[in-house]
Amino acid sequence: MSSTEGQIGRRKNTKLKQIWMDKVLYLMLLPALVYFIIFHIWPIIEMKLAFYDYRIIGEDIFVGLKYFKELFSTNVFTQVLTNTLIISAMKMFIVFPFPILFALMLNEFINGKFRKSIQVISYLPHFLSWVVIAGIWFEFLSPSTGAINELIKLFGFEAKDFLIDKDSIRWVLVFSEAWRSIGWDSIIYLAAIIGISPSLYEAAYVDGATRWHIVTKIVLPHLYVPMVTIFILNIGFIMNAGLDQVLNFTNDSVASHIDIIDTYVYRVGLLNGQYSYATAANLFKSAIGVVLVLSTHFISKKLTSKGAW
Repeated sequence: MSSTEGQIGRRKNTKLKQIWMDKVLYLMLLPALVYFIIFHIWPIIEMKLAFYDYRIIGEDIFVGLKYFKELFSTNVFTQVLTNTLIISAMKMFIVFPFPILFALMLNEFINGKFRKSIQVISYLPHFLSWVVIAGIWFEFLSPSTGAINELIKLFGFEAKDFLIDKDSIRWVLVFSEAWRSIGWDSIIYLAAIIGISPSLYEAAYVDGATRWHIVTKIVLPHLYVPMVTIFILNIGFIMNAGLDQVLNFTNDSVASHIDIIDTYVYRVGLLNGQYSYATAANLFKSAIGVVLVLSTHFISKKLTSKGAW
């Protein structure tokens, strides 16, 4: 028994010595850990506020499902939930293929320098804030000087202000998201393509395969795993329609069509001070996301034997 305890003690000492030797690395990791604790772990713990009546002075009062009942009884929340699902579904199903097609296109470029230049240019929008992106799209879609409306007028049609048109604003959100993310999201697919063994291409050429056959029979099958993984993760984020984007593109004319759960939580929670009610709305959104990720993962595992993990 004593020898076992001695071994455990030696292992602990060895681990402590190793941590001490790598103390600089742990110190570099510390800011990231603090960030995740403050902005990710602590908010999860404080989600219990959804079940309490928040008090600035004194203890919070437990009210059970009171705020959830209020949430589902309001027409406003029904509208923002509908907007969230519509916008997220449009982004997921329309934007999702773009990075895959873009990666396939980049892989077809023979000139390496040209391909790298296109890659760098396509990555840049990802690092821009939505404030800057919104400004670019405001100019791009301007009814007086915007490139799109100049093209429309060239064909004899009247200019249209897409940013205040209820039928167009959701499409503006979708295509501005695609423009921002197509290059960055293609990285994982391009990495999977680069990882394909050259011997597979050589064998295909020997067998007389065309480029189309190579893409459909060799390249695409190697993209199934990242495609399934990203699709499952996107399903989990279907309740996140893009707070920053909507805040920058919204105006009084289209607010009813693009008011989403995140903007609703921001408005009633931070602006109106209804913290418990806003927490209930956010907790509902998060719970739906978790359920969707798990269910999509297990369905994918059942049907294709591939999942997120």
